[in-house]
Amino acid sequence: MALDGCGQLCKCILLLFNIIFALVGFVMFVLGLWLRFSSETRGLFNIDLNTQQFVSVVSVLIVLGAVMLLVAVFGDYGACNENRTALEVFSGLLCFLTVLVIVAGVLAYVIRDEVGKQVAIFYMTVYAQYLDKQDPGLAVTLSMFHNVLDCCGLLGGLDLLVKNTCPKIGVWGTFTVPACPTVIINLLESKAPLVIGLFLGTAAMMITAIVCCSILVKQIKRSHLSAPMY
Repeated sequence: MALDGCGQLCKCILLLFNIIFALVGFVMFVLGLWLRFSSETRGLFNIDLNTQQFVSVVSVLIVLGAVMLLVAVFGDYGACNENRTALEVFSGLLCFLTVLVIVAGVLAYVIRDEVGKQVAIFYMTVYAQYLDKQDPGLAVTLSMFHNVLDCCGLLGGLDLLVKNTCPKIGVWGTFTVPACPTVIINLLESKAPLVIGLFLGTAAMMITAIVCCSILVKQIKRSHLSAPMY
């Protein structure tokens, strides 16, 4: 169908957006499934107070990853085939996700103290399970925490139990690298504006995709109306 320059640009933006969206959704979905059904972590889903945070995070990963994949499928199919119905479904699902992202960002900012505590509890659950199971997957999770936050275990640089997952530190670092739970709580309190900015920035990208989708749908509809009747 004949699309003008704006329509072609919106189509390219949607295709790129959905490829990135699908990759992120796929990673989240696969990671969630692995954590849910791995023989090392399956026992955590026997509900108790010590693993509830872990279970909640894994469940969110699976559901959100699946929804993102579904959104990307509708978006790519609609953009590639210039299908109005698929694009309208894509737009509706993306609107829903955008509202969720904005609400989550605002809530994370308003209750940042509680969010920080829950993330710290989640970290301590992973820490305890790693010491018990020595599972490579849990080691990767700890390494991500340690390297991103530049912290180490529950005792800082003196924590020898998880030292292999911590950043490489010298003798001085042994006494200066902080414990992770404290870093997590302080980070979410001090970087709250950055956190909400990240959520709102993600929402802005989604809104851009929704606008491009609306423009593309209008152009497809106009092409249908202007097509000669036989």
